[in-house]
Formats: sequence, C-alpha cells, structure tokens
Amino acid sequence: MAADGTIRSRIRSLLRSPSIKLRRSGTGARHRRELSDKVTLEKVLGITAPGNRALACDPRSGLVAYPAGCVVVLLNPRKNKQHHIFNSSRKAITTLAFSPDGKYVVTGESGHMPAVRVWEVSECIQVCELQEHKYGIACVAFSPNGKYIVSVGYQHDMVVNVWNWKKNVVVASNKVSSKVTAVSFSDDSSYFVTAGNRHVKFWYLDHAKTCKVNATVPLLGRSGLLGELRNNFFSDVACGRGRQAASTFCITSSGLLCEFNDRRLLDKWVELRTSQATCLCVTDDFIFCGCSDGTVRAFSPANLHFLCTLPRPHCLGVDVASMVEAR
Repeated sequence: MAADGTIRSRIRSLLRSPSIKLRRSGTGARHRRELSDKVTLEKVLGITAPGNRALACDPRSGLVAYPAGCVVVLLNPRKNKQHHIFNSSRKAITTLAFSPDGKYVVTGESGHMPAVRVWEVSECIQVCELQEHKYGIACVAFSPNGKYIVSVGYQHDMVVNVWNWKKNVVVASNKVSSKVTAVSFSDDSSYFVTAGNRHVKFWYLDHAKTCKVNATVPLLGRSGLLGELRNNFFSDVACGRGRQAASTFCITSSGLLCEFNDRRLLDKWVELRTSQATCLCVTDDFIFCGCSDGTVRAFSPANLHFLCTLPRPHCLGVDVASMVEAR
C-alpha cells in the first residue's frame, strides 16, 4: 500500500512539471491549427442587414452582397453559390456598397472606433482600412469615378467624411447632426446627397482642393428646401441619371416620391399609395420604389407619372414550375 501511494505521488508530480505542460499546450495548439485548416464555411443562413444600405448588387456580375454579423456574403444567384469575406475586427457590418467596376466592396461597421474597409471581391481580402469615425457607420458609397468613398456616421458620431481611398487620406469632412439612412452620388461625382430624419442635404466636392494630398478641407453642405414636407422621414435618395441628371429623387417613409431640382428645391411629389416606402432605384428611364407588402411601383423620371406595379414574388415554399396553366 505504501509503494502504491509513492507511485501515485510521483505520477502527480510528473504531470505537474512545466515540461509536460509545455508539450501538452504545444500539441493542443497544433491540433487546433490543423482543425482550422480543415474547416471551411460553406453557406451562411440568414441576414443582418439593418436597412437597404446593407444590401448591394453589382450590375456587371450580378453578385449580391449582404452582411451576416461580421461576415459579408457574396451570393451568385444564378449558381446559388456563396463566397465570404470575414471582418478581422469581428465587428458587425452595418452598410456596404460595390465599386462602379465591381472589383471592390466597401463596408462600414458598428462598435467603438469602427473602420471603413475596402475589400477585393475576387480574392475576398482587405486592401484598405480607413478609421476616422468613433461610434458607428450608417452609410457608405463609392463615387461613380471610383476615386472617392463617402462615409456617414451614426447620429451620435456626427461626421461625414470623403476619402481618397487609394491614398488613404480624408480629403473633406464636416459635421452632420441628423440621423442619416441613405446617400447617393451625382452622375459626374461633383456632389452627393444624404437623406434621413427631416434631412435632405447636398454636399459639394471642390476637386481643385481635394486633389491636395494630406490636406482635409471643409465639406460644403447645403440643405434641401423641403417646404411643407420638412417634418418627413426621408428613407432613401437617388440622384438622377441621363437626361434627368440634374434632379434628385427621394422617398418618404410615409409613402411619397419627391423630386428636387438643380436649385435643391422640392419641386414636385406624388403619392405611392402604400402604407410605407423603404427603398428607391433610379435608371435613365425608370424610378422603382420599394414599398410595404412586397409592392414595387415604377414611375417615369421625366414627370413622375405612374407606369406600373410589378408582380409580387410568389409565396415562400411555392413551386412555380408546377404552375402550367394561367388562372
């Protein structure tokens, strides 16, 4: 019995020795590395987009980008395949947008000292990180010429920045005290418009000043003249295209489609006849308004005349291939 007790005490002493612990920890770390090399993310279920500013589509490739926590999902809807971008900061993605050529995605995030990050789509790797906000980023957008990125902070962040992202410098900045939910660049990249709670504002870029390297200039902002609609919540904004490039279109959450002229004056508006409007898309020939209950209405950008209501998508779980006869 005494011999058994001695053997047990020696074994316990041996197991407590630093050399044994070192070998154990090394083996465990190596095992974890081997597992991480074998485990890959195949598919993400779900979406954490807080609004339409966290959903983007590249018109060239057809890729759809949306956030799921700290992961950006790049979905190819034709092949039903996903690729994934992992945010190394582990902060939740709040907004994203494609570059005009579709080669890059810019993301904004929430949390303390959030960053604006630019990712290469083909390799799913980060190529640039810009950090000037403090509390969260509500909106991001590339300029049509691909040179600048605009980022708008949360309401308590109170900052709007314009970045020359390839040089990693802020070229223009200003304060914004309103809650902003949308941003849109003009066709010629000379200005952009922000929209939100009782807020439509035009921001102008002085290209002669912004070309200076490492010099941040004040961003010139002018409020839109809202008139009797000044108390509305403007949920989305889109600058005009083609022949209507001088106009700016907004929708209110209450269901109004509005047009601002080149003097920032709210020129005219029409009712969408819906309980709520959430998003807006403008092309050369059409304005598409996303409304409640899956309703999408189309209007003419030339005169805001109603054109049609698009057919609603089929109900979840319905096999459309089985429908062989019109009813």
